[in-house]
Amino acid sequence: QSQLVESGGGLVQPGGSLRLSCAASGFTLGHYAIGWFRQAPGKERERVACQSSSGEITNYADSVKGRFTISRDNAKKTVLLQMNSLKPEDTAVYYCNAKHLWYDYWGQGTQVTVSS
Repeated sequence: QSQLVESGGGLVQPGGSLRLSCAASGFTLGHYAIGWFRQAPGKERERVACQSSSGEITNYADSVKGRFTISRDNAKKTVLLQMNSLKPEDTAVYYCNAKHLWYDYWGQGTQVTVSS
């Protein structure tokens, strides 16, 4: 069974950092483009960061550029999102995504709350 499982969310103060992790199983992660998305209450899901299967192309939403970093470890089948200088507006449920041709996998989401 192919799946993604996120972890690492939680409550953090403004200016703090969190690292989200996404464990992939049942498929070859190195063949897939990866991405992190988020959805805040009452808002549509938005793409935060993405990376091509080769790792050569990485893109970030303007709102997180310079603060978030997406990375992957294909051997460990893990996708990471390092989030620094967090702001209250980063509060959302964060989802991991892996996509290749017609295969499109999503994790169950992990809550990130930025509040003092």
